[in-house]
Amino acid sequence: MFKDGSNGHKSLFMGYATPKAFYEALKEAGGTPGENMTMDNKETTHVTGSKLDISVNWQGAAKAYSFDEVIVDSNGKKLDMRFGGNLTAAEEKKTGCLVCLDSCPVGIVSNATYTYGAVEKRGEVKFKGNASVLPADNTLATVTFKITE
Repeated sequence: MFKDGSNGHKSLFMGYATPKAFYEALKEAGGTPGENMTMDNKETTHVTGSKLDISVNWQGAAKAYSFDEVIVDSNGKKLDMRFGGNLTAAEEKKTGCLVCLDSCPVGIVSNATYTYGAVEKRGEVKFKGNASVLPADNTLATVTFKITE
């Protein structure tokens, strides 16, 4: 979540990159945005786009942890993170959403495992940070995005 976005209070990690800078960096790295999410299809569509491996590291960490290690899915499913794109919607809505945990029509990166609304609207899944590996709140962390397909 971009630190100055309106949804900043919902995030596990706060980012310093704007949605536009993040989108452009993923494209420069060879990523292809899916651009398949709309406000009309969001609850029935899974995000597409380049698949991403996301890892997190911080000073004193035992290793770089995968997103699956730092985020707990209440259903035990793996995250399927995709470069959804959505730059126009991100700039219009100003939520600051960089990475969403369901398929989102606003987030630059989203989780294709669930459709939009699975978390907040329908309650199909709950996500929480894995307290056994995460550092204390407000610890500076590096989140790395690697395009895998």
